[in-house]
Amino acid sequence: MRDILEEIIAHKRSELEQLCAPKPSLRKAIINSPTGIIAEFKRRSPSKGWIKEYGRADIIPLSYQQNGAAALSILTDEHFFGGSDDFIRQARQSGVTLPILYKNFVIDEAQLYAAALCGASAVLLIAACLTKERCRELLNRAHELGLEVLLEMHSEPELEYAELQPDLCGINNRNLGSFVTDVNNSFRLAELLPKEAVKVSESGISDPATVRELRQAGFRGFLIGENFMRTDDPGLSLRQFLNKI
Repeated sequence: MRDILEEIIAHKRSELEQLCAPKPSLRKAIINSPTGIIAEFKRRSPSKGWIKEYGRADIIPLSYQQNGAAALSILTDEHFFGGSDDFIRQARQSGVTLPILYKNFVIDEAQLYAAALCGASAVLLIAACLTKERCRELLNRAHELGLEVLLEMHSEPELEYAELQPDLCGINNRNLGSFVTDVNNSFRLAELLPKEAVKVSESGISDPATVRELRQAGFRGFLIGENFMRTDDPGLSLRQFLNKI
């Protein structure tokens, strides 16, 4: 007669092994990629409304992977962006093996645990949302949980957060107060970041020529979401974009 409790515990150990297994590195993926595109699954924007209300997390992220993305970003904020932690789980279950950035407004350690539990490789920390000391605490805790950190900055005063030595330094081209986007923000701030930083330009990138110019300015990663998500086939749009770089 089988012991059901032993069977349950054995399966639980298997689940924990998968949870604790090392996740693919976002930093390494960006460094080693010839294009550095972080393709984003983003269904909604607080400034523009629904982008792709019925976009499926078990289809689009895998299509991004199949069409050449270096890594993925998945919005998990529900109220403003129509996201969910389950979207990362669904992407993993569909076969996504690329690094996944847990993109949310992280202000508490509980969100780091949520990111680790749903299968993310890295989390976004936003300088504008955190004091420098709080950012340090969250960064250290993320590393303890096996998560890398993309630290996002937007203005020159925020660049001092780069001293915390995150795994990747992001420059957001979008002002999170007004949601006005200007890619020139990346060009303006790039040379002020540490030379050894793995630099990521975020938001407002819609032209392959801009990616080439940003790479010449020292950027290795390029986070692009709306440009792909607004099309009928985001994965195909990514492939066409890559062919033009």
